[in-house]
Amino acid sequence: MTAQSLQTPPSLTTAFASGPRLLADIGGTNARFALETAPGKIEAIEVLACAAYPTLAAALVAYLASPTVTQAGVTGIRNGAIAIANPVTGDMVRMTNHHWEFSIEALRREVNFDTLVVVNDFTALASSLPQLSATQKHQVGGGTAIAGTPLGLIGAGTGLGVSGLIPGKDGWTALLSEGGHVTFSPANPTEVAILQYAWKEFEHVSAERLMSGAGIELIYRALADHTDMPAEKLSAAEISRRALAGECTLCDEVIEAFCCMLGTIAGNIAVTLGAQGGIYIGGGIVPRLGARFDRSGFRARFESKGRFNKYLSAVPTWVITAEYPAFVGVSAILSERLAGA
Repeated sequence: MTAQSLQTPPSLTTAFASGPRLLADIGGTNARFALETAPGKIEAIEVLACAAYPTLAAALVAYLASPTVTQAGVTGIRNGAIAIANPVTGDMVRMTNHHWEFSIEALRREVNFDTLVVVNDFTALASSLPQLSATQKHQVGGGTAIAGTPLGLIGAGTGLGVSGLIPGKDGWTALLSEGGHVTFSPANPTEVAILQYAWKEFEHVSAERLMSGAGIELIYRALADHTDMPAEKLSAAEISRRALAGECTLCDEVIEAFCCMLGTIAGNIAVTLGAQGGIYIGGGIVPRLGARFDRSGFRARFESKGRFNKYLSAVPTWVITAEYPAFVGVSAILSERLAGA
């Protein structure tokens, strides 16, 4: 576990009257926790491996009892908000890419909070987009954002998250989307072959089946089969490492296919939402690709929509480089909930 702090402007240090707030960002692999001790002052960040805890409650209790929290003398935490990589449609939450399941109300009582808000992680991430500074995002390709128009969001990691922000007279509305589970659509013969290979394993091949860590491994097996090359049993991390190091042509082709497929899906989101404010790319995979993503076919594929090529060439695409942007979004959602209580 590592304790960190996010920088905060000096003007935003007045403590909350109701005490510190718990913030959490729960993915299929890692559970990230933090305390917001004053508006915008997010600190005591720790990352716990989900596999190390039987339940979300156990991970949350472990964080609250950790030296980072106790030695800081933080007490009286009564309000919290959790962003989780899963649909949130009622009190019961069952994670798609991990075995945790829980009742929101039962969890609230177990940790003795007055308020516990649980939202989809990409709904929270979408809520952070207007607050991202120029140093917290990196533009790939051209295009210029049009103010007052929708923003799109996509991110590949353990799964594939999709969301967006829609402008309104009272501010932004974050979409409760599960767009990562749309049916995958190939854009060339090689991707048709990848899809046909994936059909051997899955009756329905969603975008997430290929745009994720497990998806990179699936693309690797599919391309090895398609090109009659021997396939090793490689993790997504190792495939990426070999590709970035220039050690394996097949691994590099896998990463290129991944980036191009992501471009197609991101372009679909842009035209579906009319996201002339731009498309943002989050998740754990793309930011780690660095310059390899910049020189990939992502942007060309993003713009490749026939008669809508000109439309999409004007839409900017950004990789989110901020380390913990979901905390900013889930904090805003909690503040709104408490203000309306």
